Amino acid sequence: MRVRRAETRVAIAGRELTLTNLDKVFWPDRGYTKADVLAYYVEMFPFLSPHLKDRPLVVTRYPNGIQGKSFYQKNLPAHAPAWIKSCPVPTEKEKRVINFVLCQDLPTLVWLVNQGALELHPWLSRYDKLDYPDFAVFDLDPDPPSGLAEAREVALVLGRLLGGLGLKVFPKTSGATGLHLYVPLARAETYEEVREFCGAVARVVARKLPALATVERRVAARRGKVYIDWLQNIRGQTICAPYSLRPLPGAPVSTPLTWDEVPTLTAGFDIESIRPRVAREGDLFRSALAGGAALQQAIQALKSRD
Repeated sequence: MRVRRAETRVAIAGRELTLTNLDKVFWPDRGYTKADVLAYYVEMFPFLSPHLKDRPLVVTRYPNGIQGKSFYQKNLPAHAPAWIKSCPVPTEKEKRVINFVLCQDLPTLVWLVNQGALELHPWLSRYDKLDYPDFAVFDLDPDPPSGLAEAREVALVLGRLLGGLGLKVFPKTSGATGLHLYVPLARAETYEEVREFCGAVARVVARKLPALATVERRVAARRGKVYIDWLQNIRGQTICAPYSLRPLPGAPVSTPLTWDEVPTLTAGFDIESIRPRVAREGDLFRSALAGGAALQQAIQALKSRD
């Protein structure tokens, strides 16, 4: 889809949508407009869709581009089309119900992007079993002067440890300087159980790599190390989807990797370089959706190491 007019009406999968402000520049450093962002997400939808389907979705909206004001959106707006599906989730603290968007089809995604949604953050669980995540995740976040090279080293140690516990691990770039590791689960443990396991794993790696890695939550105390963020494994917490754009210069994309790529990775991928990559490789994260392991055996194996 390459629309260049300021506004146009389109038919997508049987839905009529009005696309507005298509010439608005979203990435000033590259000149990418809203039309370019829409074209990207339409092209990537076959790869992105399986990672959004059935999951409550949080989006980050940048109505005036990445240099403008932004905000997270959880609730489906009242003005949204009636055909967009949502998932009502009661909140304990706020004593209200949040109607999260379910991005079940391309028209829903196009409508969201037309609202200025650049980043896509799905839940780790699906709406039919919200308390039981499909994945455990580790967010490797380097504190400068640490960067991607240090995150790679931590990822390799973490990946070997998890593999030794009998778990499959799928790496992807964060779209910034870090890496994300996904561990497919059998939806047999609660978020609390998954989080406890991930915390134990993160502490083992931090002890193994004391000069390189940390589980210290306070930014000021990380001292240039790679923060192993295991607290993403909380009900309602999200992490950017594979193939989601990130609101940073150059329009980077959170990109699935093979483990063979990790040791020598020197840079990530962007809105342009991701296209030939997926045409060549397909979705490297697709098998991560095929289901995973129950954690009990891995938990016992981890305890036996202490």
